Amino acid sequence: MASSRVRKALIPAAGRGTRFLPLTKSVPKELVPIVSTPALEFVVTEASESGISDILVVLSQGKGAIADYFAPNHELEAALEAKGDTQGLASIRRLSSLAAIHQVEQLEPRGLGDAVAHGEQFAAGEPFAVLLPDDLIDERDELLGRMLEVQAEYGGIVLALLDVPRSEISKYGSIAPVDGADPDAEVVAVADLVEKPAAKDAPSTLAIIGRYILPPEIFSALRQTKPGAGGEIQLTDAMRRLARSGTPVHGVVFRGRRYDTGDRLEYVKAVVQLAVRHPVIGTDFAAWLREYVSGLE
Repeated sequence: MASSRVRKALIPAAGRGTRFLPLTKSVPKELVPIVSTPALEFVVTEASESGISDILVVLSQGKGAIADYFAPNHELEAALEAKGDTQGLASIRRLSSLAAIHQVEQLEPRGLGDAVAHGEQFAAGEPFAVLLPDDLIDERDELLGRMLEVQAEYGGIVLALLDVPRSEISKYGSIAPVDGADPDAEVVAVADLVEKPAAKDAPSTLAIIGRYILPPEIFSALRQTKPGAGGEIQLTDAMRRLARSGTPVHGVVFRGRRYDTGDRLEYVKAVVQLAVRHPVIGTDFAAWLREYVSGLE
């Protein structure tokens, strides 16, 4: 069931970011910088480079800074141009050229499924991508583009999968591959999905990570999905409903580099890894880091 290539994406950014308090009391977690670039910009860039032209950011009250970040700032541009700062000028102009950024407010945080449900008007009957801003994919490794190819070929739902240790699978949604699926295949046909199973009950160690391609039928499924733990609407439950009604589900197994910026320790690791590769400070930072680490031994 082939379909045209997806051109729209939804980014849920309505969470409170409580793990990063007190900073996130006034600064959206999605704008917390990794060196000098917010995680959200990395994700929007990934979408843009994969051919996504329209992005809906689901916000909560007090997160207007996210929309401001991607909007043109003519006064700042004029000041940078006057002082001859061509590099700074290019860096802010590219933000508004990445994609058309739209926004909608989620009045109450009721889970990922509820955030996705806010995109029905935006999707306008078309399939669309969902990108979680806590999950960063290294730009040297392809994931979203491959998922879009799979969705164009098979239709339905396409998930990003990561093989994790069984001891960690309870942190994620997990999938059950169809019987006889090749465990080493890049694209896996999915028979069932389970949200955060106990390690002993997990159908596999293939975890669902923060990239999804969803058909428009997901909105009807979300309306039929009852709140789960914490009163939240689980996207996995809605996808499972579609899978059981015959919607094809495929997973793309990712074996590249991923950074989890939703956890404080993993965020710091991401900062260090990306700082080492930074085009301006990378060489000097790497040299300092080697010296610093050797002093800890």
